[in-house]
Amino acid sequence: MMDNKTKTASVLTCPECGHRKEEQMPTDACQYFYECEQCHTVLKPKPGDCCVYCSYGTVACPPIQQNKSCC
Repeated sequence: MMDNKTKTASVLTCPECGHRKEEQMPTDACQYFYECEQCHTVLKPKPGDCCVYCSYGTVACPPIQQNKSCC
């Protein structure tokens, strides 16, 4: 269940080209892959992170924000 403090938007930054884009995060699943719309690099979570938002986003995914296990 989402609360009013949980953020669902995060700005992803591509580590290859630096392109930034705000995306809506899924609230019921992790997103393991994300393709940069500028350079087409497919981003994957860094070791220890559960999703691309936790690795490359400005905001961690909703389950992590709520101190729950992700995925």
